[in-house]
Amino acid sequence: MVNLIPAPLRAEYFTDMPGFVLDQDTVVDAPSGTEGTARLLRATVGAATGLPLAPGRGDRGPAIRLRIDPGTADELGPEGYRLAVDADAVTLRAAAPAGLHWGVQTLRQLLGPEAHRCAPVNPDRVWTVPSCTVEDRPRFGWRGLMLDVSRHFMPKTDVLRYLDLLAAHKLNVFHFHLTDDQGWRIEIKRYPRLTETGSWRSRTKYGHRASELWDETPYGGYYTQDDIREIVAYAAARHIRVVPEIDIPGHSQATITAYPELGNTDVVDTTALSVWDDWGVTPNVLAPTDGVLRFFEGVFEELLELFPADTSPFIHVGGDECPKDQWKQSPTAQARIKELGLADEDELQSWFIRHFDSWLTARGRRLIGWDEILEGGLAEGAAVSSWRGYAGGVAAAEAGHDVVMCPEQQVYLDHRQDGGPDEPMPIGYVRTLEDVYRFEPVPPGLSEEAARHILGTQANVWTEVMQNRARVDYQVFPRLAAFAEVAWSALPDSEDRDFAGFERRMATHYARLDALGVEYRPPGGPLPWQRRPGILGRPIEGAPPRV
Repeated sequence: MVNLIPAPLRAEYFTDMPGFVLDQDTVVDAPSGTEGTARLLRATVGAATGLPLAPGRGDRGPAIRLRIDPGTADELGPEGYRLAVDADAVTLRAAAPAGLHWGVQTLRQLLGPEAHRCAPVNPDRVWTVPSCTVEDRPRFGWRGLMLDVSRHFMPKTDVLRYLDLLAAHKLNVFHFHLTDDQGWRIEIKRYPRLTETGSWRSRTKYGHRASELWDETPYGGYYTQDDIREIVAYAAARHIRVVPEIDIPGHSQATITAYPELGNTDVVDTTALSVWDDWGVTPNVLAPTDGVLRFFEGVFEELLELFPADTSPFIHVGGDECPKDQWKQSPTAQARIKELGLADEDELQSWFIRHFDSWLTARGRRLIGWDEILEGGLAEGAAVSSWRGYAGGVAAAEAGHDVVMCPEQQVYLDHRQDGGPDEPMPIGYVRTLEDVYRFEPVPPGLSEEAARHILGTQANVWTEVMQNRARVDYQVFPRLAAFAEVAWSALPDSEDRDFAGFERRMATHYARLDALGVEYRPPGGPLPWQRRPGILGRPIEGAPPRV
């Protein structure tokens, strides 16, 4: 069985007909506009099979034919594709290059799990694509993963690997959480102390806040601007948009540590602050001053150069979990509230966010933030990442704002996958593979107009207790496979989804993950080396849900 994940819109297999055999004579017929897909084929299928897949004419022998057909746009959209396989050829058609790219991911799955390796493991293997037709298109245009690299840094090579994993699951947005209280992870040349000082903390809490354990090793890291350019280009080649996040005005202790004048200096001695070594929400937030606005305009000017508009139309500004205590105590903040005629500190944060919404809009970009940016009034052009349940997204969509649904209760993949005692550093709610598979991004009861504002969905991965790639793998997989099917192809009514069928297809997909080197959570529970006995997490099962 082929067992494609995510499931295609339509697929028909012809078991009584011979499939297409890839061999040394197979060529890739790639006319103008399809060169990127041809390169991807050679880099993935070519590497795994050891076959040259040389350029050639598709009418002169066995071939993989790549075709851009604008006439299919109405049926397939910009990311859909048609794949037809018989004994003579593999023909892949799409209205745009992105559709061809996703079709190649299906072709890899049709070839079997070994097609996801980096080199051949069986020189005598006959590579056969089963005779079939597949017609496919995604349900949502925003199918994303948010990765927090501030709490625990992920080296560039691991980020590139995760982009490959997103592509293999037909996910097309990488939300790159680059700054927080625990570390600033991107080089900004005009403000060098952001990385010289802000990217390193003296030690790290081991486990969640309740844990009394510490790793006393100084911890940090950051991406140079060339690293960022490489990541963005690598993502673009895989038709993945990168959404960078720079947190303002809260979650900014690392920023204030590097440049103390950015904090509320009339309330706290900001020169005594350090990059935070604990988890949670710190009270140290940015001051609502013109100097802070000018500072971050400088940050965003460099950011826009690194993340071009064609691949990164959205810029995420955080806006979440911003305690107002220092603003309430600050004469400077209170004077600003009076000067602007604002009602309270919530409106002061709204003023802060609106400033950057206008600033980004004037430069051809769109601001997006967590749903707290609704408090005090939402900037006109802003979009919302709805994380505290559905309510923020519903309110934003009904008010005419675009929304990405990523509620904590369903798609925070740092939350534990089982209630058993062996889960490593268990966090949050128990959310099983089936729970993620049942997630529905469009809330029931939305008006038809509001539903059109649901751009799509993403899963979020916060890394407080994920010290390395293996821990991230464990938390993300296999649930990302279920999420990918939700985002690409799942039926709107979650009760109509065939989870038993999905589990059967996962039996094959686990072999693909093995070939890709993913250290996922096995269906039977964590392996001995995946456990973290005695390390406290944050179990909150039974807490009232945010809706």
